[in-house]
Amino acid sequence: MTGRGADTVIRARGMAMSYGGRDVLRGVDLDIRRGEVFALLGPNGAGKTTSVEILEGFRRRSRGEVDVLGADPERGDDAWRARIGLVLQSWRDHRRWRVAELLSHFATYYRRPRDPAALLELVGLAEQSDQQVERLSGGQRRRLDVALGIVGRPELLFLDEPTTGFDPRARREFHTLVERLAREEGVTVLLTTHDLAEAERLADRIAMLVGGRIRASGTPAELARSAAARAEVRWTGDDGTHHRERTRDPSRLVWELHRAAAGPIADLEVRRPTLEDTYLHMVQREEGGAGAAGSGADVEDRNGTVSGEVSAA
Repeated sequence: MTGRGADTVIRARGMAMSYGGRDVLRGVDLDIRRGEVFALLGPNGAGKTTSVEILEGFRRRSRGEVDVLGADPERGDDAWRARIGLVLQSWRDHRRWRVAELLSHFATYYRRPRDPAALLELVGLAEQSDQQVERLSGGQRRRLDVALGIVGRPELLFLDEPTTGFDPRARREFHTLVERLAREEGVTVLLTTHDLAEAERLADRIAMLVGGRIRASGTPAELARSAAARAEVRWTGDDGTHHRERTRDPSRLVWELHRAAAGPIADLEVRRPTLEDTYLHMVQREEGGAGAAGSGADVEDRNGTVSGEVSAA
């Protein structure tokens, strides 16, 4: 998926938050464009929830500049809030409501809501319209959460750990729904997740939040390249000895091996760095670990400023 235009929906500069003298956010810069899916990754305690709550207008930042849909979230009025949709990690109320009744009730809060029946078709819950919420499966309940989040036709949708506890089929169905919202509805989506595969599938761009700072930002492919991670080449020699070597230029190493052997190389394998390698390296470095050795990445970072373009800090 690609963003629709260069106009910015979310812009943050130096966004910071402190609790009792402890810095949770230490100057976060973000640019999220209209129509894109943007994933915010980070370990527990990195500041993801705090960042999202500030952007949603539910928490007052300590310092920095924030603009969401043309307004400071701290001063957002009802008209501004109607342009935003929220899907929280879990909702445990409304259990005895019937699906269609609940969605119709939520629609009354908006000036120009979506048609509830058409919305149930969109999220794949038309057959469950008369069913009580408490009888829905986990995947179906998440679809209803999304329906409630977009019934007011929001321009911006926040998804907080949306597929926690999903089985593979439910997760795939939910991903398809999010992709449809972004591609066909033009909704801008800010997704927080621990699932790296989910981020790689859904996100146009990803930001890695570690230790209260954005450590890298870009597409999944750009993140791997910007981290200057080394690929690992593995092969078996003529004497049966197993070898492996890390290199930034695996193609050249493979060519040299073929030339030296004057023929095929047994058990030749090239393992390129992944988003997971980059992420684990950054987390381990922040926690004072042994770099990326545990992740198999051997990542070397370069300095830069995080903005709309790929960078690593």
